[in-house]
Amino acid sequence: MSIRSLLSLGLLATPLVSALPAADWKATSCSTSTSHSTSHSTSHSTSHSSSHSSTHTSTHTSAKTSAVVTTTTSSASNTAQTTTLLATATGPKGLNDYAKKAGKLYFGTAADVPGTNETTDKYYRAELANKHDWGQVTPANAMKWVFTEPEQGVFNYTEAEIFLADAASDGKLVRCHNLNWYNQLPNWLTQGTWTNETLTKVLENHVTNLVEYFGDRCYAWDVVNEAFSDSGTTGSLADNTTWRSDLWYNTIGPGYVAVAFKAAEKAVKAKKLKVKLYYNDYNIENAGAKSSAAQALVKSLKAQNIQIDGVGLQSHFIVGETPSRAAQSSNMQAFAALGVDVAITELDIRTTVPATAAEQQQQVVDYASSVGACADVDACVGVTAWDFDDAYSWIPSTFPGQGYGDLFFQPGGYNTPLVRKAAYDGCIQGLTS
Repeated sequence: MSIRSLLSLGLLATPLVSALPAADWKATSCSTSTSHSTSHSTSHSTSHSSSHSSTHTSTHTSAKTSAVVTTTTSSASNTAQTTTLLATATGPKGLNDYAKKAGKLYFGTAADVPGTNETTDKYYRAELANKHDWGQVTPANAMKWVFTEPEQGVFNYTEAEIFLADAASDGKLVRCHNLNWYNQLPNWLTQGTWTNETLTKVLENHVTNLVEYFGDRCYAWDVVNEAFSDSGTTGSLADNTTWRSDLWYNTIGPGYVAVAFKAAEKAVKAKKLKVKLYYNDYNIENAGAKSSAAQALVKSLKAQNIQIDGVGLQSHFIVGETPSRAAQSSNMQAFAALGVDVAITELDIRTTVPATAAEQQQQVVDYASSVGACADVDACVGVTAWDFDDAYSWIPSTFPGQGYGDLFFQPGGYNTPLVRKAAYDGCIQGLTS
């Protein structure tokens, strides 16, 4: 079942956190991976608890006066008391304000609107509209191939237009996501019989139509998403194990990436657009074979005089296993040296649930390290959280037993007030230290 289906049925709930007395909490500075547009591969270094209860009683006070929120969840089989460490940041400034002060273009979030309970949750929507926190927004699903070209040559932009209307009303930049991916493809595409020539034409047509249609309403496009395998060991584009085995690679070969970027560039020039063209992937946030492959791809496209403006580092991390600030910034600099921008495009940091106080404190450190790395690198234009509310996280359905990866949660469940977790403080610390 898709995450959209689970959400619409109300089967995803807030993860439980182990109970600790408030006195055990100490303020601490905040401080592998996938495209989670909602459906993602389990090989990622990177879930949302689906424990559901019949009754909820929650008590929470302002982060100004208390650092914990305690939630009692009861059902026919159990009763559990949980404690979550809260953010202590106060004042009118939010994450986007701090990002801009640090010289970044934005701090943003992904959102799965329309199509899920995010659309009708007034508290979620109020936070999504908070310009102090979010200066950019990414459509988690609305621009995926399965929605935008459900039948060959028949384009449907209904969901994308709803998403863009929301973004425009809030004055946000939009990172459009994505033009090519191995996942969330319509049946006509995955079940078709293709040759190199016929599939190339399909890819070119799709890319051209979307780039021209949306134009400069997109600040940037993720042109190709997750082209590389997790099993490659050399990072060489000539090594077959470097590439993900999928419809595109198996039919067209590695040249499909250049095909997609060429088509996007042609559309950009034809319409005289300013939109940036990105390659986006996970497990390229740290030095290694996969990051080396992404760097080799940038070099290859540039050598062919094909436009590539940036690389998206998804950054789906695990608490306690997140690369250090220095390691992440060094990796970003390696891409920047090739003449492209970088961006953290899908940030969340998950852990086992229920999360202990120690794991929550480490999550603060890990968020600070990741956001801080972007702050340290001039070529890093901004940070995007892969949604901000645990109630709508992709993680639990993909990584059973894991979750708690976002910056907010809803102690009372759907359509109830959001509370900022301590990890929010970590983001601010990363931008200010």
